[in-house]
Amino acid sequence: MNIALMLAIVAGILGLLYGIVQTFGLLKANAGSARMQEIAAAIQEGAAAYLKRQYTTIAIVGVVIFVLAFVFLGHLSAIGFLIGSVLSGAAGYAGMLISVRANVRTAQAASESLAKGLKLAFNAGAITGLFVAGGALLGVSGYYAYLTEVLKLGAHDRDLINALVSLGFGASLISIFARLGGGIFTKGADVGGDMVGKVEAGIPEDDPRNPATIADNVGDNVGDCAGMAADLFETYAVTTVATMVLAAIFFGDSPYVGMMMLLPLVICGVCIVTSIIGTYFVRLGKDNNIMNALYKGLIATGLLSIVAIAAVIKYLPGLGFDTVFSYVSAGTTFTFTGMTLFYCGLVGLAVTAGFIVVTEYYTATGKRPVVSIAQASVTGHGTNVIQGLAVSMEATAVPALIIVAGIIGCYLLAGLFGIAIATTTMLALAGMIVALDAFGPVTDNAGGIAEMAGLPPEVRHTTDALDAVGNTTKAVTKGYAIGSAGLGALVLFAAYTSDLKYFAEHALPGSFFEGMGNLTFSLSSPWVVVGLLIGGLLPYLFGGMGMTAVGRAAQAVVEEVRKQFREDPGIMAGTSKPNYGRAVDMLTKAAIREMVVPSLLPVLSPIVLFVIVYFIGGAVPAFESLGAMLLGVIVTGFFVAVSMTSGGGAWDNAKKSFEDGFVDKDGVRHLKGSEAHKASVTGDTVGDPYKDTAGPAVNPMIKITNIVALLMLAVIARGA
Repeated sequence: MNIALMLAIVAGILGLLYGIVQTFGLLKANAGSARMQEIAAAIQEGAAAYLKRQYTTIAIVGVVIFVLAFVFLGHLSAIGFLIGSVLSGAAGYAGMLISVRANVRTAQAASESLAKGLKLAFNAGAITGLFVAGGALLGVSGYYAYLTEVLKLGAHDRDLINALVSLGFGASLISIFARLGGGIFTKGADVGGDMVGKVEAGIPEDDPRNPATIADNVGDNVGDCAGMAADLFETYAVTTVATMVLAAIFFGDSPYVGMMMLLPLVICGVCIVTSIIGTYFVRLGKDNNIMNALYKGLIATGLLSIVAIAAVIKYLPGLGFDTVFSYVSAGTTFTFTGMTLFYCGLVGLAVTAGFIVVTEYYTATGKRPVVSIAQASVTGHGTNVIQGLAVSMEATAVPALIIVAGIIGCYLLAGLFGIAIATTTMLALAGMIVALDAFGPVTDNAGGIAEMAGLPPEVRHTTDALDAVGNTTKAVTKGYAIGSAGLGALVLFAAYTSDLKYFAEHALPGSFFEGMGNLTFSLSSPWVVVGLLIGGLLPYLFGGMGMTAVGRAAQAVVEEVRKQFREDPGIMAGTSKPNYGRAVDMLTKAAIREMVVPSLLPVLSPIVLFVIVYFIGGAVPAFESLGAMLLGVIVTGFFVAVSMTSGGGAWDNAKKSFEDGFVDKDGVRHLKGSEAHKASVTGDTVGDPYKDTAGPAVNPMIKITNIVALLMLAVIARGA
């Protein structure tokens, strides 16, 4: 077996082993009092029941698509789809299992010290992160090894390419269901519980008297943890696969095609090692700054990754800093060296750093955007919402410029393949990035358990400090995922146009693809404009469907909580317990019911558009419209997702600004329970489905649309 492929497989196994070893250590930690364990058990039971029902529903859809893949693309593509689906689902399930056991242990650790609470919550996140990265890398590299080493398929073999793309499709399909379903559950509980509990009843967040409290904590795990794990698993897998596909297309006739296809796997492999090392740098300093402690690990991982990637390119057989490579794309010849590819990797890391800095600025407490929303809350609910929307729109500007700079820089260095390597390098840090994200729901749950178990106020103060940082890390991770998704989708679009050219060059006279290699997607063509408009509307329609679903679920929760308060006055008096199970069951059914139609939108839209345009205008307009649709989805999807996630994070932390007392511009202090605080809660109820349902789900939605287009080309090519 090739040494590069062996290195990737070993690194994937190492990531999984790290997760397993750390899990044993986590489970040995003190789980707190009997009351804390009782609450945690209720959360575990609700989360497991929800995911079981969700995955059962997804499995039904998956079986149908598996059969279609088998019929239209062959057994290797069907197996690839199955591998991607199972591993993506497993990543989400593993994330949930870890977070629902770490939450109560984090609450107990936080009662001892801030440093212990931080350490335990981050370790739990690191377990999920390395499970995601290790599982994704092992899945892609392992199946690639089977296809190339056992079946002896080569870069020119379309079965190899189709099988890898199908693996990415399986991961993406599970991800969008997990993201959307989990988001509807968690935000339905959060918004509904806040509206009745905080605003109407005036009781604290996570008060045990609120019937939606357990559902809210369950939602943190199935939405923020399981959903994000599946999301970044598919982003990792799809980006790696897309880069490999481009390498096969661009370098298919050269002797170094095999090494170029393996390069993204090796980069991901060495970065799993650097991510593991980076976890040991996360330590609370004397300043007790939680975010700085987390950034120590991220910065260490980034710096070590630079060294590791340089070593890969310099010393791996077939590469080297001075080795010259070239390929032709769209009639242009791109010539570059191994050092050039290293520079592209640096650009990817720089884009990651830029996204993290900008997203933190727009979502962190104490920064100008969050403070402006908190200040707007002083004058009422409406001004809070207006300012929050303004911040969400403004937050798209700098990330877009960062992406533009990254695209131009990499294209000038090494063309589209340079962009692909930069995107791969971004995703190579996924282990550490997911660790930062999973830290959020664990600390959020820890605060809820501390409140419901009646722990001393200073414990809740500690968990609130951790949770506020967790809100920022979750927003940072979503920004990172969206940025990498935008670049990854651009790589997929490049694969679409390159595939068209490939099939056209190998087409028989009179076949379907004859003459398709010269499509320019010119704006002078009405079919291109139509495709751009259809693609542009999809993220808005998808986001609207997600927001509406959360609204309906939240309305049901509001009615349920009001009903329990009305029928049992003892709940508010503290003499009787609310029925937590009714809210959990109601939200489970609502989330499963609401997630199906929006999740199928990006799957069916490319097919429907292609078929309609084909019968109206013919093959050329159909391929033009489909390609333009992919661009439209990428462009508007990027802005919708960044706007929603950054705006939602800012709204959330503006609300948290009042928990310790917000001092307005006139020096007046506004405390929890004040009218300004209630206005900030209203803004947070708008921001919740923004940042945790519709916005993040746009990420897999962008890539699914592009992957379906690639698979359509493969199906048509087999039929032709």
